[in-house]
Parts: sequence; C-alpha cells; structure tokens
Amino acid sequence: MTMPSTPALPSMSLPTVIVLASGRGERFRAAGGTGSKLQAALAQATVLEHTLAAVRASGLPWHLEDAGHPGMGDSIAAAVRATATASGWLILPADLPLVLPSTLQAVARAIEGGAPAAQPHHRGERGHPVGFAAASGPQLIALAGAQGAAPVLRALRESGQVAEVDVDDIGILTDIDTPEQLARAEALLSTRLGGGISAR
Repeated sequence: MTMPSTPALPSMSLPTVIVLASGRGERFRAAGGTGSKLQAALAQATVLEHTLAAVRASGLPWHLEDAGHPGMGDSIAAAVRATATASGWLILPADLPLVLPSTLQAVARAIEGGAPAAQPHHRGERGHPVGFAAASGPQLIALAGAQGAAPVLRALRESGQVAEVDVDDIGILTDIDTPEQLARAEALLSTRLGGGISAR
C-alpha cells in the first residue's frame, strides 16, 4: 500500500512516533466485530497497515508498541523507555488508519520548534497524535493504567504549554472501536482515494 508523498522533514533530532498497538480491542468485539480491530480489513490492507503506512510516509522515526500491557499508560511508559534518547514523542493509537503523514509532520514541527506539547485539531475537535518534547519523558515513563497521557497533557495545557495545530485531516478523529466506525472509515477512505475531500 502506498501513501501520498509529503515533503521531507530535516533529519536532525526528529521526535519519534510511538504507535500504540497493545490494546485488546474489547469494545470492537462487544459491538459485534470479530478478531482484532487492528487486523480488520480496510480497503486493500488492515487497519494497522494503514496506520503504519502513514507513519512510514511521514519520514519520522517510529516505534511500534505491541506487547501486552495492562493499560494505555503502561504502553506509553514502555515505549518511551524503549526510545529514551528521542528528542520527543508523538503518541499515536494504532487504530487511526486515516491519519495523514502531513499531520504527523505538522505535530513534529511544533515540537521541533520548541513547544513542550502539541495537539492537532480538525474543525475545532482535538485528536491524535499528541506530541511531547523530551522534557516530558520522566512523566511519560511514570504513566500506568487506562488514562494514557491525558494527565501529562492536561498539566501542560493548564500552564499554556500546548501548541494547537490546525490540520485538514479527519483522520485524527477517525478511530476504530466498532464495526460501524470501521465502515465509516472505509467510506471516508474511498472518498479520499477517489480524489474527493473527506468531510464529517
């Protein structure tokens, strides 16, 4: 599967994309899905393959965290420990198959530009990936449980340290937790590949 090419970022000290693929997908199965949502078919690939294709096309270094962990916080902590020398991290759930490489680059640029954290927005709605500069490493490594990085992001937002990155990318909001959401992603992807503009 190929992704549209995007302009290359400078090669120095790029933040690392952490792809979180440790979830058990219980909501997907409870809603009538079968098997792993990340291995569910979407167009000519799986959900996970679409997500990884976007990450690779961004040109950013990346790390796939797919070992079993009790919660998202534990997954993030393990991934940050595994990439401890990174200049920062973009936290990307693996069930966001429509995220664009240009969005990953835009969040990375905000971190490279000195923002302690950055979050993309599409039409006023916040999504993923959320970027963190290296200074947040100790807080991210200390995470545990189901909340993920929300407490770290909230503290930075309360002190005015989160860069808000506007993107024309509904993929930052299009996660796959139910078969209905998978069908919606299929329709959005079909529109995108047909040359149309994805819209809510």
